[in-house]
Parts: sequence; structure tokens; C-alpha cells
Amino acid sequence: MAKIIPFRAIRPVADKVHLVATRSYVSYSRPNLYRKLHENPYTFIHVINPEFSMGLKAKRGAARFKLVRNKFRDFCERGILRHDETPSFYIYRQIQPKDSFTGLICGISVDDYLNGTIKVHEQTLTRREKLFQKYLDVCNFNAEPVLLTYPDDSGVNEAIELSLQQRPLYDFSTTDHLRHQLWAVDDPKVIDYITSQFTHHESIYIADGHHRSASSALLGKVRRKLNPGYSGQEMFNYIMACLIPESQLSIYDFNRVVKDLNGLTPEAFIERLKADFEVIRQKEMYQPERLHEMSMYLKGKWYALRLRETPDANSVTASLDSQILSEKVLRPLLGIEDLKTDARIEFVSGKVGMDGLAIFADKKKMEVAFGLFPVTTQQLKAVSDAGEIMPPKTTWIEPKLRSGLTIMSLDD
Repeated sequence: MAKIIPFRAIRPVADKVHLVATRSYVSYSRPNLYRKLHENPYTFIHVINPEFSMGLKAKRGAARFKLVRNKFRDFCERGILRHDETPSFYIYRQIQPKDSFTGLICGISVDDYLNGTIKVHEQTLTRREKLFQKYLDVCNFNAEPVLLTYPDDSGVNEAIELSLQQRPLYDFSTTDHLRHQLWAVDDPKVIDYITSQFTHHESIYIADGHHRSASSALLGKVRRKLNPGYSGQEMFNYIMACLIPESQLSIYDFNRVVKDLNGLTPEAFIERLKADFEVIRQKEMYQPERLHEMSMYLKGKWYALRLRETPDANSVTASLDSQILSEKVLRPLLGIEDLKTDARIEFVSGKVGMDGLAIFADKKKMEVAFGLFPVTTQQLKAVSDAGEIMPPKTTWIEPKLRSGLTIMSLDD
């Protein structure tokens, strides 16, 4: 059963929330990052990148983490951030031009992560786990929720819908055409009800944020060793998360663009593909319509690739189109062994569509692009339940959550 808890969020004051909350730090290009820092003294990026306002050269490791911690304290002391007095759940709604998402921000249990109640589908790097664990340990706060999904629950939905009838704490829009709303749920009866509903769920699934989850769990283990008399109520035993029902999770394709054909001519490459795929020339842009069907953009022309043989039924991962592309094309024909490190391959979110994929390939002068059929939520769960791992960059998942909207103190 899944354990969730309310917490006392540190969050922006209402008149500055639109200035403070930000996209994830890593989503900004360097020019846009510096422009944001220069133009907005309240953006939470100043906390994550404190050297900018201090005129310091970028530091590394613990020295940098201490600067982050100090800048966070500065934001609190200057009244940019406030600390709620009452433990609460927080309902976050993100409204996009064509979609909307409503999630529950809460604490999820480190024990649930360690015992497998919280399911994963992505391999994490030990080096990154340890680095972010040290960051959390020094800074002592978590500013961006991990995104998880759970089977639709009518009881949870009803409790959330009733809470949405109240006036939100925040209601603001951002320049990326998103509207953000936040409500606090501090009624003990409602909190108890929602908490009890989640005990009926045997598993919940990480959608986005595997490294942050792993690092938070590692921090919990480290602090437990340092505090052998821990009660289990300390905040280092929890991970800040946003839980959204499966029906609201949006999974887009994550497509591949390759710089060259590994010495093959386009004609020879197509002939090699025919061993495993039907290769069908298209008159115009082509979007895959079903599983095991891919689009290919090669030398300004579109093709449909249809897999000839059904993949191994004994492995969930083997049936993923991203895995099939790697096994049948990227590795044997194009010589790409490691998707994480090979500079010849890049990845493009399916949100830009096949037209956007072609534009990216042309602009970057890449030889070939592959469009995939999106992974379903059921496939994601099946991989997680089987204890298997998806290939890197298999899913582009929405919503993307904001940093600095709700912050969990690890010292509360």
C-alpha cells in the first residue's frame, strides 16, 4: 500500500509567485538562463544559480551547495518565500492550450521507494544519485516534485473536485502559455480520507524524476544511519511528489535524429532496412499510426517503416519501438552503441510533431530522423511491474512541473 503525507510547504508569497516559480533549471539554454537572471530578481533560478547575483565564478560541490542554501535562506528572510503553518496536501492544476492536468502534491515514503511500492522504469546513474544526495543534504530542501501516476481513484477524484471549489492560493499564467493554479488542503478529515484512499493502491509509478527519487531515498538511508533513533516522521523519510491519475498522464513520442548513415548511401541504408521492415515511400509527412510502425525522414523524403516480425513476447522492453529501433537500426546499421554518450544522435520531443522533427533535422544538417509511436501508460506500467528498464529517452511526459512553487524543507 502507498503511504503519503501532508507537509508544510515553503512557497512564494502570492504577489510574486508568477515571478518566483520557474521551469526546471536544466530546460533553459544558457542565453535564456542569463537573460532570466538579469531581468527577474525574484526567479527561483537565483537560488539554484546563486553565483550570478553575487558576481562569483561558478563553484562546484559542497561549496556551491552552501551558496544555494544561503540564497534560499535569503529569499525566506526577505519575505519572497513563506512557510505554511499547517501540514497540507496541495492540489496543482496546469492548464495548457489543448490539455489540463490536476495533481496532488504531497510527501511519498522513502520506504515505499526502497520496498518497490513505488515502481521505476528508468536506470539511474550512481554518480548522479550521489551528487544530488549531497546537494539535498547541504541545502536541506527539495524544490521540484517528482511526477508519479496512480490508477484512477474515484474517491481521490471526488475529494480533489470538492477542494477545487475553494478559491485557489495562486492563479497565474506564464510566458510559455501555461496557466497554473494551486490549492491547499488542510482539513484533517479530508487529509485522512485521501491518505486512506492511497493505502488501497499496491503500486504507484514514477513518470518523471527517477534520479531525484533515487537521491532522496539515498539521503533518507544516510540520515537514518546518522540518527539510529529516528521516528520515521522526519522529513528526510519522504520525497516531495506530484501524483496524477493515469487518465491524465500524457506520454508523447521521443524521436531520434542521427548525424550520418555510418558510411552507407541512402539507397544502401534503405536496402539494409528491408531485412526487418517494410519500407514504404510516402508522398508527404508521415505520423506513425500504431505500435511497431515508425516514420523515417531521409534526404527530404518520408517513409513508413513497418516491422515484419512480432518482437519477443517474453520481454516487455523488447516490444517497445525505441528498443526495436536500437536493436534493428541504430546499433547494427548506424553504429550507435550507447544512446547516452554517442554525439551522433539527438532526441526531439514529440510535442513538436513530425514537421518539427524534419525542421530540426534539416537545421542541424542531420542525415536521418525516426519518428516513433508513443508509449502508452499501460506499457510504462508493464515495464515497471516486470522490473525492466526502458531505453533512454523513450518517453516525453507531461506535465512538466515548476521549481519553487512548493518547497519541502527536509528539516521540518
